Amino acid sequence: MQEITIPSLFDLSKAGLAENLFAGHTYPWEVLPYIHDYILELGKILDPAQFVERAPQVWIHRSVQIADTATINSPCIIDEGTEVRPGAFIRGNALIGKHAVVGNSTEVKNAVIFEGVQVPHYNYVGDSVLGYKAHMGAGAITSNIKADKTNVVVKGNGYALATGLRKMGAMLGDYTDIGCNSVCNPGTIVGRHTNVYPLSMLRGVIPADSIYKGKNEIVAKKKTFD
Repeated sequence: MQEITIPSLFDLSKAGLAENLFAGHTYPWEVLPYIHDYILELGKILDPAQFVERAPQVWIHRSVQIADTATINSPCIIDEGTEVRPGAFIRGNALIGKHAVVGNSTEVKNAVIFEGVQVPHYNYVGDSVLGYKAHMGAGAITSNIKADKTNVVVKGNGYALATGLRKMGAMLGDYTDIGCNSVCNPGTIVGRHTNVYPLSMLRGVIPADSIYKGKNEIVAKKKTFD
């Protein structure tokens, strides 16, 4: 189960303001219940020369670009250089890192978004963690609740790990790329540097350094990365 631990999926130096949220945890979904309170405590100590509290419990770095038609609910922190495009809906409990893109008609809720992440077109990101420079193609979503409403179980090769969470979307490792109109079912884990074909239906643990063409066609990349 080492492949689904926080150090295996993420470079926390690229988590920005969210880095300390992961302290003391083994698996990334363990932080989901704590995002709300973490944002509230962090917001109190942000440098007012850098961050503006644009609404109660909504702290925005002064360099962030926000379209007039975007909606941002509390609590939320958006860090330096990020762009929030027209029609974006940030529902709250959102901690968004530097130089990210929250695109048109994209919805974000109870999520941690690392630096350089792009969710640029018609995405839903709920109860999820997106690692450094992860990208979701147009229409790709994280489904965060099972049809039978039971708790989410992360299923890998030879193990099934109970999360204790009724709502959990996806954990996308650094540099993952999810193809257009793909669905990450509840409890999906995608390893670093993995690419997913468009129109994919993801479930369980997808290995790092892979190309996901379909459930029964996951191939290793010829080149690996540090």
